[in-house]
Amino acid sequence: MTDPYEALGVDRSASLEDIRKAYRRLAKKLHPDLNPGNKEAEAQFKEVAGAYDILSDKDKRQRFDNGEIDASGAERPRQRFYRDFAPESEGPYTSSSGFADFAESDDILSEFIRQQAHARANARGPDISYRLPVDFLDAVNGGTMRLDLPQGGTLDVKIPPGIVEGQVLRLRGKGAPGRGSGGAGDALVEVSIRPHRFFTREGNDIHLELPVSLAEAVAGGKVNVPTPSGTVAMTVPKHANTGTVLRLRGKGVAKPGGGAGDELVKLKVMLPDPPDPALDAFVSAWETGKTYDPRRDMLP
Repeated sequence: MTDPYEALGVDRSASLEDIRKAYRRLAKKLHPDLNPGNKEAEAQFKEVAGAYDILSDKDKRQRFDNGEIDASGAERPRQRFYRDFAPESEGPYTSSSGFADFAESDDILSEFIRQQAHARANARGPDISYRLPVDFLDAVNGGTMRLDLPQGGTLDVKIPPGIVEGQVLRLRGKGAPGRGSGGAGDALVEVSIRPHRFFTREGNDIHLELPVSLAEAVAGGKVNVPTPSGTVAMTVPKHANTGTVLRLRGKGVAKPGGGAGDELVKLKVMLPDPPDPALDAFVSAWETGKTYDPRRDMLP
């Protein structure tokens, strides 16, 4: 263990007041409450506290100077045996008297410790996490959803337009209550979006596969198309095929900076159900249809 005079950085002729000043200065720098998690500072503080325990006590200091005790405060035996190396049950730095003297006599650090204790007694309540399922269209258009709490009660959650899967909404003051005068924590609501039966989303665009009849695909014309904000009329061009993609501008998801994405409509030509005998007769007599090969570019 370090020589107590060296630990405090004082001369052997130092007065009690000099020793106290040195201890206060080092304690303010090294105290564990001021250095949370710093093991090196904690070890140095223990040495400083142990040194102060010896040098602040007149009898202990005299005995150390006379060589009767060592820097740890243990008796110096004339001849050391194995039992002399057994660990002490309590080191000198665990003495409460040294810390009490320090805490009571140093206004700055004692005030810091008092504030820390006050903060713990009036701590803010913890946040509580929840998961809220939201319908696809509510996620796109926004709205207000009611969340049933496991502990009872409900929370009204405002869903901003365009919210995405996994986004967390913070409801301030709706978490667990705090201690004393500490306020309540927050409710952290993670959004889970239910899939839609025909809409999908990629970024700010909405994708839709739209069935069209054979007549609509061949002749073209206006068809009604669903969008997240309602039904609109769209023109199908003549001779449209399955896989043709048409764009409805501004009918997608609202963007944070203004505007909105698009809706991309992919056509899918559907034959009548049940089958139409007139169509069967027409195809059987359609000579061009018999020679047209739509797979000619796929096969060797």
